[in-house]
Amino acid sequence: MFRRVLVAYDVSSQAESAFAHGLEIAERFRAALLVVSVVRLPEPATRVELDAVIDDGKEHYEVAFARLRTAAAAKSVALRTEIQVGHPAEQIVLAAEREHADLIVMGRRGKSTIERWMLGSISERVLRYAHCPVLVVR
Repeated sequence: MFRRVLVAYDVSSQAESAFAHGLEIAERFRAALLVVSVVRLPEPATRVELDAVIDDGKEHYEVAFARLRTAAAAKSVALRTEIQVGHPAEQIVLAAEREHADLIVMGRRGKSTIERWMLGSISERVLRYAHCPVLVVR
């Protein structure tokens, strides 16, 4: 049923839970697992700031990915990691389409109603635009 599972990962506790669920699903279905993290750029920013934010973000995620690779290897799950730059919802949906993901697994941050109304929710945007099922975990 699931051959390719994409996990959206931002190192939060909700993302950790999403990774655990995605890893379990990948193990049960013998699916490939892709973990996608997105470096979100500040607006507006100078070129120097952008380069620094991107470099810091990539370094931050690579440290976390080492632990995820160990967990996946322990369950014999093929794991790939990817770091994108841009708006998280857009990059997650694009990665899922590009990789022909059968399932997206992501955490929910639990913003207040006003925060969701003003800023929008990444999980809600992914749910709205994804071409495949989306599992949102807490």
